Amino acid sequence: MNLIAHPSDLSGRIEAPGSKSHMQRLLAAGLLAKGESWIRRPSDAADCMAAAEVAAGLGADIEIGQEALRMRGGLSPRTDALHIGESGLGIRLFSPIAALASTPLKLMGGGTLQKRPMQPMADALSALGATARLTDGRLPIELHGPLKGGTTTLDGSISSQFLTGLLMALPCAKADSVLEVTDLKSRPYVDMTLEVLNATGIAIHHEDYQRFSIPGGQTYQPFDETIAGDWSAGAFLLILAALCGEPFLEVDGLGNQPTQADQAVTGALLLSGAKLMRTDTGIRVERGRRKGFRFDATHCPDLFPPLAAFAAFCKGPTVLTGLHRLEHKESNRGTALQEEFAKAGIQIDLNTEEDTLTVRPGPIQAATLNGRGDHRMVMAAAVLGLAGAPIEIEGVEAIAKSYPDFFDALSEVGARFGKA
Repeated sequence: MNLIAHPSDLSGRIEAPGSKSHMQRLLAAGLLAKGESWIRRPSDAADCMAAAEVAAGLGADIEIGQEALRMRGGLSPRTDALHIGESGLGIRLFSPIAALASTPLKLMGGGTLQKRPMQPMADALSALGATARLTDGRLPIELHGPLKGGTTTLDGSISSQFLTGLLMALPCAKADSVLEVTDLKSRPYVDMTLEVLNATGIAIHHEDYQRFSIPGGQTYQPFDETIAGDWSAGAFLLILAALCGEPFLEVDGLGNQPTQADQAVTGALLLSGAKLMRTDTGIRVERGRRKGFRFDATHCPDLFPPLAAFAAFCKGPTVLTGLHRLEHKESNRGTALQEEFAKAGIQIDLNTEEDTLTVRPGPIQAATLNGRGDHRMVMAAAVLGLAGAPIEIEGVEAIAKSYPDFFDALSEVGARFGKA
C-alpha cells in the first residue's frame, strides 16, 4: 500500500509506543519462569506478536488483553517447528532457549530475516552442548538440545543479539558457562538484557563486557513489569517535533529504564542546536535553528534513518559514524538511504574506509520513495514528507513490524497523509 506524506504542522502530545526490544526479552523470561507473569502495556508490533507465538509454541500459556499480557511459563514444546516472522532479535533470542529442550526443533523466519547471518549463534550453541544446523549460514535453524553450558568465544561485531540470546538461555543450563566476547557492538542493548535478567532473579557477572560468567541451574522468577516506551520509534517522533512542532510537540512515555541504545538521539539533537526539555511525562522539543553535526551511531545503528532524515533539514553536512552496522538490517540501510533520499534531492555519501555516512542537505523535492520492506525506511520517508515536500511512500505496510499505529498517531497531532 502507498501513502503520501504532506508537509504538516504538528502540535500537542503524542505517546511513544511500547518497546519491542523490552517486550521480547520479557516474553523470553516469562517462558522460562515457573509461575504466572504479567506484561503491562504490551506492544502490538508484529515482531512482538511473533515472539509471543513462539513462546506459546515452546510451552507458555499466554492470554493477551488490550492493557496487559498474562503468561504462565514452562519450557515444554508443543510443536517441532516455530516461525518468528521477520524479527532479528526474536530468532537470536529464542534459538538458544529452544536449544534448552531435549526434543528436536526447527526455527524459521520470513522476509529479509532469511538472509541475515546466523552462523555465530549456531557455532556457539554447538560449542555449548547442543546441535545446531543451518543452510549456508542462514535460516532455518535446526536445533537439538539440551544446551549443557560450558565455555566458548562469541564475535559481537555483527550484532549484540547473539549475546542476548545466550545470556537469557544459559542460566537454565545444567553447567556453569563462560562467554568470551570480542568486539561487542550495541552495548546498551546488552545492558537492557542484564537489567531484565536482574529483575527476574537471574545473576550474571561480566568483566567489561568481554567475559561473562553465568552460573547454571538458575530459575527465573515470575514478574509483573510494564513495557517501556520505545526510544527507537520515539527518535522519529522527537525529530518530527524538532522539524514540525508548532509551536512544539511533546513526546510522552520515554523514560530512562530499562537502558535503550537509542536514547542517544537526544545527544544528537542537542548537537544540532535543538531545544529539549524533560517534562513529568516525556520530552518537549521546540522547533528551532538546526546545524549539521557529527555523531557516532556505532552502538545505536537504528538511529541512522531518523538522523539522516533530520540532517536533510540541517544547515551544513552531517556525518554519522558506524556505517558498517547497516548492512544486516531489514534492508542494507546505507545503500537504501543513499538511493531513496537521492530521489528527493538529498545527497548521501557513503565512505566505507572511514565508516561514515554523510548527509548533504538541500531543498526536499516531491518524489516517490520505496520503503524497501523496512519499517525504519518507511518512517524516514515520512519525515521528509511531513517536514519538506509531498513524498509518496511505497510499501507502508512494513511499519507493522515495530509501530503499527505510526500514521494514525501522527494524524491525531496534525500530520496529513493521503492515499496515492
